[in-house]
Order: sequence, then structure tokens, then C-alpha cells
Amino acid sequence: MAAPLVCTRFSDNYELKEELGKGAFSVVRKCIQKHTGLEFAAKIINTKKLSARDFQKLEREARICRKLQHPNIVRLHDSIQEELFHYLVFDLVTGGELFEDIVAREFYSEADASHCIQQILESVNHCHTNGVVHRDLKPENLLLASKVKGAAVKLADFGLAIEVQGEQQAWFGFAGTPGYLSPEVLKKEPYGKPVDIWACGVILYILLVGYPPFWDEDQHRLYAQIKAGAYDYPSPEWDTVTPDAKNLINQMLTVNPAKRVTASDALKHPWICYREKVASAVHRQETVDCLKKFNARRKLKGAILTTMLATRNFSRSGRSIVTNKKGDGSQVKESTESNTTLEDDDVREDKKGTVDRSSTVIAKDAEDVRIVCPNKTFSQHSTNSCGSARKQEIVKITEQLIESINNADFEGYTKICDPHMTAFEPEALGNLLEGMEFHKFYFDHVLGKNRGINTTVLNPTVHLLGDDAACIAYIILVQYIDKQGVPRSHQYEETRVWHRRDNKWQNVHSHRSASVASTNSAFSPSAINK
Repeated sequence: MAAPLVCTRFSDNYELKEELGKGAFSVVRKCIQKHTGLEFAAKIINTKKLSARDFQKLEREARICRKLQHPNIVRLHDSIQEELFHYLVFDLVTGGELFEDIVAREFYSEADASHCIQQILESVNHCHTNGVVHRDLKPENLLLASKVKGAAVKLADFGLAIEVQGEQQAWFGFAGTPGYLSPEVLKKEPYGKPVDIWACGVILYILLVGYPPFWDEDQHRLYAQIKAGAYDYPSPEWDTVTPDAKNLINQMLTVNPAKRVTASDALKHPWICYREKVASAVHRQETVDCLKKFNARRKLKGAILTTMLATRNFSRSGRSIVTNKKGDGSQVKESTESNTTLEDDDVREDKKGTVDRSSTVIAKDAEDVRIVCPNKTFSQHSTNSCGSARKQEIVKITEQLIESINNADFEGYTKICDPHMTAFEPEALGNLLEGMEFHKFYFDHVLGKNRGINTTVLNPTVHLLGDDAACIAYIILVQYIDKQGVPRSHQYEETRVWHRRDNKWQNVHSHRSASVASTNSAFSPSAINK
């Protein structure tokens, strides 16, 4: 009997469908396996843009994924190398992020948190049993198999994963995400499997109260907290958490990795094994409320930074390093709440001591963020011309948005804004708002009553964050006639973040100051009604 033909081209076996996501040098699209009709997710990597080092990383990721077969891990089904593209065919997971699902639930308890971390530990234990350290456990990499209630949690993204022998401890490089880094990584000491358990401890802490155990606006203070294992259980939110839950967190967040609990032992903890008897089944509304804010913050900062990395070639693998000029050994300086992955082996030097052109570095100091692009193949003139045109485009779309506000055109406003847009509003007392309901209120009840308003944008300054993101800051000057017929004016400061999807700019975040002339909302010209 003749041997079956082996399909060597992706199109022989799969039919591509709609786009699901996009990275620096890859795109994820749904695909259908022709001979079975089953749906999968295809990660399509443009290999023409990859360096030899990045090819090694791609091969490592595929090799690791091939040997991990577990119901709580996103499975790799196929790996196809063609001349210009490499295709990785994974499970199609449609349930979204675990953390986003939790805030949409009608009921969420400590027992539910126990079930979530059990599935995460099951996936980590499978990795460790097979000599794999994930190195980037965080909420963004915890997905749900489907939208069905009780769907399995799936661990994803093995781009930073490494292979180890037994309980090997070595310096494998600085890698991970700031808030989830372990003390040994920050101290640049040998590390191994325990780094994943530390990240699990951080995740469990967040699952129980909706905010992280380590937090500080200053990166150095954040890292100092982590190195010292300086976390606590503040009242009143932790008063309702059982001692067993805290005990498991303590075992996970043990500074000494040799004394830190293993994944297999954590799975034997009473809070997991006997959750029906030990874990509280009371609904934790405060946790859900805090988790909503936590999700909004990480989504906003992650969207801005990830877009910067993806569009500016911050390393050929889509990862970045933020160099620390102070040279204190930490190697990175990054936003505390960022969900952006860091990896130090992407910053290399050639024989002349210059930065490898397959990498780009973000150099961040106290005053600003500067994008260092060593690629000399583009002329300065063409780069400036392109940048100037895009800056004008951002100014124009911002003026269109303000015009829709002036005209009380909510439909036009929503077409320009992301439906999950976040905003800081003066009357919201520093709370981060998400969605369009807040804005719709003013369109329905205030803006339609105001006519004869002249709005001027003063001193617009645009910062381009790659090809598909930008930030614009400006002053709004509003002129109007009050009810007594007297000409009035007031002004306020405003910043907007824009992101382009499918060649369409959308406002993803805005931040307004209080009016210079009034403490009323800068969004609603309620001062005009006085």
C-alpha cells in the first residue's frame, strides 16, 4: 500500500477565515481543516522579517508546544514552514480571557477562585513535569475554551517558555512581565520552575480581591517590594478570605525559591482538594468591582504599549526591553501596571558596539519615552514627511470627534470611539470609566440643548506611537452666549489616545482636566446653561 501523501503547504490542508488578532510580525486567523471541517486558530509568522535568533525562538516555541498535551493548555496541532511564512495551528479558543469572564458572571466566590487556580496549576504542573518553564504567566495568557459556562481554563503563549533538565536552576535571562516577576529573576540569580509558582501566587491574590499584591508607580520601589516579598492582607477585603487561601498564597509567594511550594504539592493543598468544605461560597462583589478596574487599567496600558512594540519593531520577536540608565542591575524600567512582556536577550550589540538592527530599544527616563530606531534604510526626509502626514490625520480625526460632540451627534461619536473606550472625567473623582454609557448620558440630556457654541482646538501636539497608535494633547477653548446674552468662554486641557484597526482610527482613551473657568464637566458644557 502506498504511503499517504504529506501536505507540505498550508493551503493544501487548511482554509483561512477571518482575522482574530495581530502582532508585530504575525497575524492570527481562524482556519478550517479541509478534510475534517474542524476550526482552528492559525498563527501566521512573516519569516522574511525574522533574524536567525528569532528563527531559533520560533522553533523552540513550536517544539515546546508539540510536547504539551493537556486539557488546560492551548494545544498546537500543526506546524508548517513555507518560504515566506511559518504557520502554527492551535486550538481555537473562543471564551476570551478568564479575568474578563469573571467580571461578567452573576456569582463569583472564593470557591470559584479555587477552581480557577486549580486549572492553572494543573497546566503548570504538566509543563514542569515535561521540563518546561512558561516564564510569562499572567491574566492575558489565561483563556477560556468557549463561552459555555464552566469552560476549561487554557494556558496560552509559550513564546518565552524554556526547557530545563529536572530541577535545574540557571540564569536563562531576564524575562517576564513586571508585576509577575519573581525575586530571583529580579536579583538576577539562577532560576527555574519556581518562577511560575510565584506568578501563580500573584494571580491567586488578584483572583481573591481584584488587585495585585505588589504595586507602586515607581518601578524601583515595585521591584524592591517583590524582592523582599513585602505584601500583606489589608482589611476589610481580606477579612472575608479564609485562612487556608492565605496559607496557599504564602507558600507560593515565598521569597526563597527552594522553599516555595511546587505545582504538584499546591494541587494537594486542602483549599484546592477540599474546596467544598474549606473555601467560602459567599459571593465576592467587592472583588468583582475591583477586578473590573484592574482589567480596565491593564487593557489600556497594554493596548498602548503593545501597539508601540508591534509597530516599531521592538525586537524581531515582538518583545521589548526598556533599558535602565541608572545601571542598578534590574535591566528594565517599565510601567508598574503594564502587561508588556520583557526579554533582555533581544538587545544585542554587533562587533562595533552598536545596537543590532534587528532590535529596537525603548529608552525611558524620568522625563519622557524616546523611541530609538537604528534602521538606516529609510531617509530622514521620507520619515519626517510620513510622520507629518499622520500627525495631521490625528488632528483632523480629533476635530471630527469634537465636532460630533458640538452637534450632539452620538451616532457619529460612537463611530469614532472604541465601544470599550476608557476615560478619566473630572466629575468622576479620578475613577477610570469604561464604555459609552457615561458619554451617552450627556448626549441625551445636555448636549442637545446647547447650540451656538464655538469650539477651538489650541496647540495640538501629536505623539506617534508606531504606525497604528498615537496620542494627542491640546487645549479646548469654548465660546458661547449665556442665558443673559453675555459672551462667555472657558477652556480645559485634554489628551486622547488613538488606535487604528482595519485602517480606521478609533479613540480608545481620553483624559480631561476640569475647566479653568468652572469645575463642571469638560465633556458637558453645563457651565453654558448658567
